[in-house]
Parts: sequence; C-alpha cells; structure tokens
Amino acid sequence: MTPDGDGLVIVSKKITPVRSISRINDETVTAAKLRQVTGLLIDIHGQHEHQSLLYHARHLEILDEYAKSRIHGLKENTAALYGEYTRLNAKLKSLSLDGESRIREQDFLRFEIDEIENAAVRPGEEEELTAEYRRFTHSQKIVEALSAAYSAVNGDAVGAALKEVESVASYDEALAPIRDQLYDVDSIISDVLHEINSYMDGLSFDEARFKEIGDRLDVIHGIQSKYGATAELIERNLEEKKARLSELENYEELRTQTERELSEVTRRLSEVCGELSRERKMAAGELSEKIRGGLSDLNFLDVKFSMEFRQLPHFTAGGFDEAEFMISTNPGEPVKSLGQVASGGELSRIMLAIKAVLAETDDIPTLIFDEIDAGISGRTAQMVSEKLHLIAGSHQVLCITHLPQIAAMADCHFEIVKEAKDGRTTTRIRPLDEEDSVRELARLLGGAQITDAVAENAREMRRLAKRRG
Repeated sequence: MTPDGDGLVIVSKKITPVRSISRINDETVTAAKLRQVTGLLIDIHGQHEHQSLLYHARHLEILDEYAKSRIHGLKENTAALYGEYTRLNAKLKSLSLDGESRIREQDFLRFEIDEIENAAVRPGEEEELTAEYRRFTHSQKIVEALSAAYSAVNGDAVGAALKEVESVASYDEALAPIRDQLYDVDSIISDVLHEINSYMDGLSFDEARFKEIGDRLDVIHGIQSKYGATAELIERNLEEKKARLSELENYEELRTQTERELSEVTRRLSEVCGELSRERKMAAGELSEKIRGGLSDLNFLDVKFSMEFRQLPHFTAGGFDEAEFMISTNPGEPVKSLGQVASGGELSRIMLAIKAVLAETDDIPTLIFDEIDAGISGRTAQMVSEKLHLIAGSHQVLCITHLPQIAAMADCHFEIVKEAKDGRTTTRIRPLDEEDSVRELARLLGGAQITDAVAENAREMRRLAKRRG
C-alpha cells in the first residue's frame, strides 16, 4: 500500500447494517490489511490494555520493541536459523524408521512411482480426450441437428431474391447496396453448407476408438484421484516420491549427513540466541532505568524496577529468553512480579510509563489513550497529564478521559455525546472553542450544577495548563 502523490495515506471505513467496507487511498482492503497498515500509523492504548502486563510474553515484546534498532538483524537471523533447525529436526524424525518399516515404505513408493510413470498422463490430455468422448457420445444428435440445419439454409430463397433485385438494379443506383448484401448472404450460405458437408463427411463412429478413449479416461481419473487433479500436480507428486525413495535407499548416509547439519545449525542457533540474549539484557537495563524514572514522575516513590531473565529449555523463533518485569513500590521490599504487587490503577500508570519510554524510539506518529485515568485521581492524575503532555511534544496524542486534570492539559478538545433519538442511538463529536472547553472542564469538576467558583476553577486549570505548555 503506497501513499498518493502528496505522500498522504487516507484511511476510511464505511459501516452499513450489512457489513463494513475499509479503504486505504480509495482501495478496498481486508480487515487484516487495515490492521497491518494502521498499526504503523496509530498505537491504541485501550482502557484494559494494562492487563496485558500480567502476561510474561508481553514483557519480552515490550523490550524487543524498545531495542528493535539494535536487535532487528539478530532476531531475523534467529528466526531463519530456527526455521532451518525445525526443518532438519523434522527430516531427522522422518529418517527414524526401523528396518522393516523402511523396506515397507520403499516397496509402496516404488509401486506408486511405477503406477504414475506407466500412466504417463500428459498436460492437456484429459481435456482433449473428454472433448472427443463427448463428440462420440452425442454423434447421433449432432448428425440430426446438422441435417436439419442444412435443410433449413439450403433453400433457394436467397438466390431467388438476388435474381429479382439484379433484374431491376440497372433502373436505380440505390438498389446496388441491396444487391451487394444479397451477394454476401448467398456467399455466406454457400460457405456454411460446405462446412456442414465437410464436418458430416468426417464424422463417423469408431466403436474401438470410443472404447479406447473411455478406458484411457478411466486410467487418468484414477491417477488424478490418487496423485493430483492435473498433470502438473501428478508430476510434482512423482518427484516428491522419487526424492523420498532416494532418501530411504540412502538412509544411513543421509541420516548421518542430517545429524551433522543439525548439529551445526544447533551450534549456530545457540550462538545467535546467546548474542541476542546479551543484547536484550543490556537493553533491559536501560529500559528498566527509564521506566523507573517515568514511574517516579507518576507518583511512584522509592520505586524499584528491573527485568528478570530465564533461559528456556528449548529454542524458539525469538530465541531462548523468557523475561519478566519486576517491581517494588515500597522501600525495603524485594522486587516481585507485577501481578503480585501492582493494582489495576498502578498497572495503568506502569503501562503509561512504558508507552512514554517507547515513544522516544517509536516511529508511530499517533498514540491513542482510552481511559488512561482508570483507578487514579488527584495529584497522580496531574502527573499523568504532564506525562501525556510530554509525549505529545513528539507525537500526536489523542486521549479519552473523564478527569479534568488530564483534559485541561490538551491543546484542543472534542466533546463526544451519545444521544437516543427516534429509537436509535447516535454518537456526535464536535470541536470545542476555549469557552466550551472551560464549561466542559467545569462540568467534570462540579457535576450537573456549575457555580461561578467551579467555572473560575476550570478557567484557572486552563491557564496553568497553557503556562506549563
């Protein structure tokens, strides 16, 4: 998907009662493609996304996202070697047959190879024979139809018409085109009659040939049902069976070679996984320190934050690391896993701190925070708003919130209103000017009844927010 001439990427989604249609620069795309493209443009932090921090696998993803510039090549190399490692393991497993099973499989493969080669199905043969078989099957109907067609066009009506027009054509030049058209029709009819005669002269029913075609088609259909619907697929199946037979006939040599290759790939994979792990651990120290600083900004006092690594007993496409964020929020307490220590509100702030750190290295231009204020209030909410404002210095930040401390820091506001009208619920979004913004902040501060004091408080919040900006 490429931008237009101005470098713009326009994403639209039309929602109807039947289905939704997504487009990128006027090109209809699938939901998967839409997610793939918008994932490069927008990062959405949903109101429950912080719960993903309870899963260890997500911690390693966050670290890799932070360190992507330094480990990208290592991860690609690891994935490629792991693919080769799994392929060789599967190949070695296929070579782990006992002598009796190996002999039995060889015999069956030879039978199948002989069956395919003896059939010798060639490309296009089935189509040719099917057409000939159909012609034989319906030869009586063909003869009857052609005879009727011959009789229908073999009359002298056109010749008589041509003779009549020719007799008067010299009296009026305007009759010349009519005469010429009748000449053409007469010539076409003569050609058609000749073609019908030629076809019927060559049409004969050869019972021996008919049986030969039927028998050959039976052979072809039998081979197709077992080895592939086309000659090309049958040929590919044949080559695979020959390759497998060759493996079994050279079993010991191939097994030894595969073991040697697997040993070498395992060694290389272990080395690159170790290198990837070392890079991750160095990056984890940096990331942990930055997250710890971000948490301090979000009212976590004396917080400790680190990342603990464990080596898996097996390889994966992403290496052999298992990593987990560890935290201590109280002085003197040892670091523990996030799930043992952090509440829902704390997880939300931890995720915000992580997002703020990732924003430093992230190319995604737009960040969306949905209900980032879950479980927080007061001074902490103010700190969250300042952190969002900091991120907004290098990214476009959209935030859905009900806390005035967070809303006040925004550069501009939109009001989202859900209305029920005529039995239908609609959502309306409108931009707010400065006075509208103050009124909505006052509503968040004071509820349904907005006093002068509440309105002045809202106005003061906006003034302080602009001063910080």
